Amino acid sequence: MIKKIKSSLFARVFLITSIMLLFVSLFVFGLLAWLMPQTYSNRLNTILDKRAQDFISELEQVPFSDSGGLFDQFVADTEINSVELYNSGGDWVTLPTKEFDNEWEGNIAQTAVTDFGEASPVLSNQYYFSFSDCNDRYTLVVYGEAEQISELQQSFIRIFPVILLIVFVTALVVSWLYSRMITKPVLEISRISEKMSDLQLDWTLDEQRTDELGTLGKSLNRLSRNLSTALSDLQNANRKLEADIEHEKELEQTRTNFFSAVSHELKTPVTIIKGQLEGMLLGIGAYKDREKYLTRALEIANTLETMVQEILTISRLETAGADFKKDCLDCVQIIKSYLSETEDLIAEKDLQIDLDAPPAALIAGNKLLMEKVFSNLIGNAIKYSPQEASIYISVHTEHRQIEFSVENTGAHIPENSIPKLFDAFYRVEQSRSRKTGGSGLGLYIVQEILHQHESECTVCNTQAGVKFSFTI
Repeated sequence: MIKKIKSSLFARVFLITSIMLLFVSLFVFGLLAWLMPQTYSNRLNTILDKRAQDFISELEQVPFSDSGGLFDQFVADTEINSVELYNSGGDWVTLPTKEFDNEWEGNIAQTAVTDFGEASPVLSNQYYFSFSDCNDRYTLVVYGEAEQISELQQSFIRIFPVILLIVFVTALVVSWLYSRMITKPVLEISRISEKMSDLQLDWTLDEQRTDELGTLGKSLNRLSRNLSTALSDLQNANRKLEADIEHEKELEQTRTNFFSAVSHELKTPVTIIKGQLEGMLLGIGAYKDREKYLTRALEIANTLETMVQEILTISRLETAGADFKKDCLDCVQIIKSYLSETEDLIAEKDLQIDLDAPPAALIAGNKLLMEKVFSNLIGNAIKYSPQEASIYISVHTEHRQIEFSVENTGAHIPENSIPKLFDAFYRVEQSRSRKTGGSGLGLYIVQEILHQHESECTVCNTQAGVKFSFTI
């Protein structure tokens, strides 16, 4: 029980408040039970003293022998219990009246018997005076009726159990209401604190209070909002971190696959060159024609050189990330410059180039990398276009962005090969790619460069041929 009370704020406040109310109520009742008789006694003494003083003034005007009527009249007063008269020697003097009982011996007792048979206090005062017919000094002792004081005390005693019951019940009710009023906001704050410890922040405390608890509630609401914001930011950061980790895993897997493909792609031409050189050195069969196979070996070596350079380009892209230098570039000028460099190949295949572009189209990017993008896309269109085909190059400016597309006619890409075009070392036609010297990295490099520029290349088959496009 004691342990339960100690662990409950409501129980402790209720118990302490009840004890305090009971103590204060009983103290007030006891104080009233003591003060009210005292106050009433003082009032009776004041009345008794006034009447006695008036009586003494009358006695001093008459001789002793004529004072009997005055005594009879004075004693007849309902508030006067009795009187005693003493001479200067302290001897009791018989009063000159027949109505008054003169058979008392000594001073009257300080209590009288009430109608109920209970002892009642008696008021008494002494007064000194002289009759008009002598100079002897007399002492008058006046006893006042104080039965009302006794009745008042008895009334307090009789109603004490009822008062005690009323005080007890009132103390319990008031203590319960007070404890609930005091502890309710504290318990609410405690409940909210437990929710906060579990990171449950979907609550709001009442901020209408103006006391310290109201201030605490406002502080908790602000803390909840701040924690909710911080938690949301933390969750977002965690999701971003998870996404970054997943992205890094994908990149790592891509690198692994890439280098695996690199090792395979490099191994094949190296093996061919090695075999041709050994055959020529040993003079085996067809390899006796050294001029023919030296030329083939040189072609393969050139292909290897191109592949290695492209691999180095990819490595620089992954190392630099998006931190490379960006300049203001003119796409139209880059395209025209590349077409000028390849005009011999264009003339050899008798290709028709149709360039639809404004005088200038400016973008923000790295010059060397973007030149690589345009040269690879346009170069692929030139390489894989049949004789006398047409190539359509388009550059349009819209909403501060550049839309570029290149379409070569006369050839299509199998639909199942389109999703794989931008994979490293993927070739639609292995024989044609080797004949044209393709490494299978050109489009992969294009996509990586565009990713660094927050763009992406797309490809689709058209009615006339194949179209590559991107927006930057």
